[in-house]
Amino acid sequence: MQNQAAMSFSERSFQPVVEKCEGCERIVEEAGSKYCQSYLQPEAKWRLGICNFATHAKPEITVVTVRINPLKAAKRASAKKV
Repeated sequence: MQNQAAMSFSERSFQPVVEKCEGCERIVEEAGSKYCQSYLQPEAKWRLGICNFATHAKPEITVVTVRINPLKAAKRASAKKV
């Protein structure tokens, strides 16, 4: 039985990274191939959107400002007090 620290990424069934992973700090290059050191199947992490391990991509947060009519807000607040 080999020591797990001495085993290479290809021996532990890691799959090579996909194009979306380029620029991530978790990429390790071994024997001419690039592997993610955090996840076995990098392609699967990008299927539903952004990879949660990605250090180079941040999720976009959109802030929507809603304009509230102060008269209607006051009416609703006073109706709830009764």
